[in-house]
Amino acid sequence: MPNHKSAEKRVRQSEKRRTINRGHKTKVRTYIKKLRAALDSGKSDEVQKVLPDAISVIDKSVQKGVLHKNAAARYKSRLTVRANQVAAK
Repeated sequence: MPNHKSAEKRVRQSEKRRTINRGHKTKVRTYIKKLRAALDSGKSDEVQKVLPDAISVIDKSVQKGVLHKNAAARYKSRLTVRANQVAAK
């Protein structure tokens, strides 16, 4: 339990940020799952439609501080490589 007024405020702020971050992280995971499902289906037109949306959501999560920039770059790189493999088939 916080003993000072500033500590109480920090608890409130932390809880608020936690819920916001949780929502953004969930959104990122959802878009990645959508893209992976499209990749598994092998339909290149569907992949090309979902890939820009997923990359956009990943980039926005970096701006909001939810994901580290290197983690985001890793996700984007691996997903793009797989999308290019599907397109090449």
